[in-house]
Amino acid sequence: MRVQAMGTTKLRIVPLFLLGGNHVLRDLPAEVSQAQGQLPRLTLELTPHIGSHPTMKTLVHSKLQSACTEFPLLLAHGSRQRRTNEPVEILAKAIGGSTAYWSIAPDLETRTIQLIQSGVQELAVLPYFLFNGVITDAITRRTEALAERFPKLRIHLLPALGPSPQLARMVVDLALNQVPSAPKPLIRPLQRIAFSQAI
Repeated sequence: MRVQAMGTTKLRIVPLFLLGGNHVLRDLPAEVSQAQGQLPRLTLELTPHIGSHPTMKTLVHSKLQSACTEFPLLLAHGSRQRRTNEPVEILAKAIGGSTAYWSIAPDLETRTIQLIQSGVQELAVLPYFLFNGVITDAITRRTEALAERFPKLRIHLLPALGPSPQLARMVVDLALNQVPSAPKPLIRPLQRIAFSQAI
């Protein structure tokens, strides 16, 4: 293997997943275990997934700054293991927003209707995905359809988290086992926290 030829004796593997679902809990550990059996001279170590990094909240908050007058909605993929979604719920609450999911309930349409009924007139939708792809393209089409259906609701679709210096720093922190302690709470949620509490 290339890294062994370079004299490397230990390799830390950083899972680029936002949620700790089946891939993180089962699939990746199984793959690493299998690879370890074939590479006895190389120590393989699986780090926590990128979504568990304590500064993820800061990154999400910075992405929402451009839409700070709107109600923030985190749209995540979601997992059928409900406890896996808890970090997304906590994150949404910390920024004064709410959540919707692509693969489980409540979906984007359902949550949008609930928010309209709660009085929300401006909605900032942040796809809680690391990079653009097939799902984010589908989210764009779904958001456009909702904008046509509810013309009085102003919907601002933000890009996925995407590559950034902050995200790169998180990867480095995990790879070097230098994850900082949790940052101080945000000074204030982004807007209209009363709506998220009413849902």
